[in-house]
Amino acid sequence: QVQLVESGGGSVQAGGSLRLSCAASGYATRNYCMGWFRQAPGKEREGIAQIDGFGGTTYADSVKGRFTISRDNAKNTLLLQMNSLKPDDTAMYYCAARPITYCTSLQSNWFQWWGQGTQVTVGS
Repeated sequence: QVQLVESGGGSVQAGGSLRLSCAASGYATRNYCMGWFRQAPGKEREGIAQIDGFGGTTYADSVKGRFTISRDNAKNTLLLQMNSLKPDDTAMYYCAARPITYCTSLQSNWFQWWGQGTQVTVGS
């Protein structure tokens, strides 16, 4: 059974940094497409970053240059380094995966497995 568990969320001031982790069990994260999503109250879930089985990455314009997605293959963990955080980054953050090597969509309905989320709050 595949399980994804996010951690690392919290409260920071604008301009600060956080690193989110997503620990996977039941499959090897290095082989498949994985992504990070976020959802703020009253808004739709937004895909912000993804990484494919070869390490290729894609970012939403809203986070490009500030966030970095990566993997720690030894720990079977997906990471999201978030720098220069803004109040607009406040949301619940989710990791997701699909058992396919290449990522062809950053739409939430394309991903198959989901974590429970971790809250990020950025104060002004």
